[in-house]
Amino acid sequence: MKKILFICGSLNQTTQMHQIAKHLMKTYDCYFTHYYADGIEHAVAKMGWLNFTVLGGRHWRETDDYFKRNKLKVDPRGEGHEYDLVFTCSDLIVQKNIRNKRLILVQEGITEPEGIVYQLVRWLGLPRYIANTSTNGLSNAYDLFCVASEGYAEHFIRKGVRPEKIAVTGIPNFDHMLQFKQNDFPMHDYVLVATSPLRETFRLDNRAAFIKRCVQIAGERKLIFKLHPLENAPRAIREISKYAPEAMVFTHGNVSHMIANASTVITQQSTATFVAVALGKEVYTNLNLAELKHLMPIQNGGTSATQIAQLSLRLFHAPKREAQPQRVRSRGKARRTQALPERP
Repeated sequence: MKKILFICGSLNQTTQMHQIAKHLMKTYDCYFTHYYADGIEHAVAKMGWLNFTVLGGRHWRETDDYFKRNKLKVDPRGEGHEYDLVFTCSDLIVQKNIRNKRLILVQEGITEPEGIVYQLVRWLGLPRYIANTSTNGLSNAYDLFCVASEGYAEHFIRKGVRPEKIAVTGIPNFDHMLQFKQNDFPMHDYVLVATSPLRETFRLDNRAAFIKRCVQIAGERKLIFKLHPLENAPRAIREISKYAPEAMVFTHGNVSHMIANASTVITQQSTATFVAVALGKEVYTNLNLAELKHLMPIQNGGTSATQIAQLSLRLFHAPKREAQPQRVRSRGKARRTQALPERP
């Protein structure tokens, strides 16, 4: 039986990988692994110095719990088997043992702006992970890159991704956002702040000024902060207690459900912004809303995982030199890309 490896990182990446795997498990032997690195990055991660990333800490624990709850077969670092196909949600690191494998990259969510760190990484040839998600897709190490929308396809092509490798499929977790309105979060009609781990990833964040602005926007309304999983929670809670003492703070919980029940949403650089815009919320953000609407993940009723799985089946059987997708356009609207020749 052919074997497929799914490389997971954050809980969002892990649930996306699992959704795709569900369509393949009956026919293929599917294994999962935490995100991992090689060389010095691996050594530093083992010492716990990268616990603020998907290589350790809370992300590793939450993914491990998810593996156990769902009784998934785990192959740490993908070292236990030879794999015919590999899925990953990030190519910021392309691990040595998958470089000669058929590889499918699936966009996880929003990508960060192309700031000075991005420019330095591109100009100086520095490791792409230094610029975080702004360099997603730029490895050219994959056979297929499944992206959220036609807008994102244009975005990645502008940055240098080869057009023939892109498939506009939508992305699991963000392809049916109306479903988030059906939830059991007990509160309604508040101002929600979805934070981002800017400081944890070495970016500027005047948190005191940001919290004060949130208080101003909320006025007399209830103010709730949902901390990003990568945030230094004790520090963030201290700051909120100082500058917004009446606010509630959640370190865990489904942020999409919280957004659905809010009247106003405040974000920084977060995929949560897509959810807020899609659900018609009043949105305050440091991102360009017009650009976000252009990049918005296509809403296909939750069929992205199915489409990605179908493309992977065809990739299995296509000769290596032909294993490239051909993009399809229809009057500027995003459509699922028809990729790879049918098996003869």
